[in-house]
Amino acid sequence: MSLWILIALIAILLALRVPVGFAFLGPSVAYMIIEGNSTGLALRVAADGVSSFPLLAVPLFILLGSIANRAGIADRIFDFALSALGRIKGNLAYVNIGTSVGFAWMSGSALADAAALGKLQVPAMVRGGYSFRFAAGLTSASSLIAPVMPPSIPAVIYASVATVSTGALFAGSVLPAMLIALGLVITVFVMVRKNPNLTTIRFSWAVLGRAGLRVLGPLGAPIIILGGILGGFFTPTEAAAVGVAYMIVLGLIYRTLNLKAIVDALKETAAVTGAIALILAAAALLGWILARERAPQAVADGLTSLTDNPIVFLLLVNVILILLGMVIDATAILLITVPVLLPVAVQYGIDPIHFGVVMIVNLMIGLLTPPVGSVLYVMSSVTNRPVDEVFRGVLPFLIPLLAVLGLLTFFPQIVTIVPTLLGL
Repeated sequence: MSLWILIALIAILLALRVPVGFAFLGPSVAYMIIEGNSTGLALRVAADGVSSFPLLAVPLFILLGSIANRAGIADRIFDFALSALGRIKGNLAYVNIGTSVGFAWMSGSALADAAALGKLQVPAMVRGGYSFRFAAGLTSASSLIAPVMPPSIPAVIYASVATVSTGALFAGSVLPAMLIALGLVITVFVMVRKNPNLTTIRFSWAVLGRAGLRVLGPLGAPIIILGGILGGFFTPTEAAAVGVAYMIVLGLIYRTLNLKAIVDALKETAAVTGAIALILAAAALLGWILARERAPQAVADGLTSLTDNPIVFLLLVNVILILLGMVIDATAILLITVPVLLPVAVQYGIDPIHFGVVMIVNLMIGLLTPPVGSVLYVMSSVTNRPVDEVFRGVLPFLIPLLAVLGLLTFFPQIVTIVPTLLGL
């Protein structure tokens, strides 16, 4: 009875738009008191939830993306992509996707990508003859490449909870991220081919060469970060720290960073990390309670009684996660559901790396769906347009995202082939 009351209270608080961390923490502490456990135990369990060395990579990757944004890295990638694709019809749409792919190697957050690129690309696309809905929808959808492409903040969190190799999860995420980009490219090709109002620019090898030189420095970041992790030179946390130092050096060389910009980046990182840490701590306590109430065993028994087919299991998980992603923050869902669902997935013979990538892609789609839809609100904020207008622009781009999720569900080799080749 106490567990059902706990779940009901959390649902009510979430419906009232109480922040996820507080919506989890308050009822969980109340449960501990009702069940005769001390608040000291509750605080210790919550603190243990954030006391993890791998999780140190999260604030560092957030800082990396924040500094890259302030150092003008997105502008350099945008200029290079435009100089390469400017003569193609629909160029700015393809540049949008290409810029997101390039920026994703340095930012593991969809919100950072949407904030950085939304201010740059949406106005440029509107001036180039695209509708606001198309521009905002594509920019929002392409921002999901960042949390899937390594370095990925959700991947670090999943790896920490699931106790799997972060490097293997990073390696397994590369092809899915590129599939998302390809799916968006195909969608753009279909949508822009009959639009006569789109502008193009003349191609120039000289301009391309200058833009290429300007982007060489930023291209070193993914080489250092991913090369260091996959080559065994750095842990993900160490690689994130090296990446931050490299990005600061680049910003100082380009004279786009000053002390104020670095301080602002640190403040932004502290605010975002604080919000994530609260969710981590609250979800850890809720997870402890669910384990005490044998919720994982109940879920396992329920799912295994429905089907013995791993594909059907994954489809059921996809439906559950999509529904949860509409109302709860992705980080909280990962922390609560991974300890419950991963053991069941292993019983079905599903590779934990494959399962993790499917979960991450699934939950990132939730960033584009109301009522939570964090990316929608970020895009609305940076463009000063209503959230519902942004969502209408996103709708066509949900099709390729769901198609990629389907491919990952039915063909695990897409995820596992790269880690296998690298021996991870």
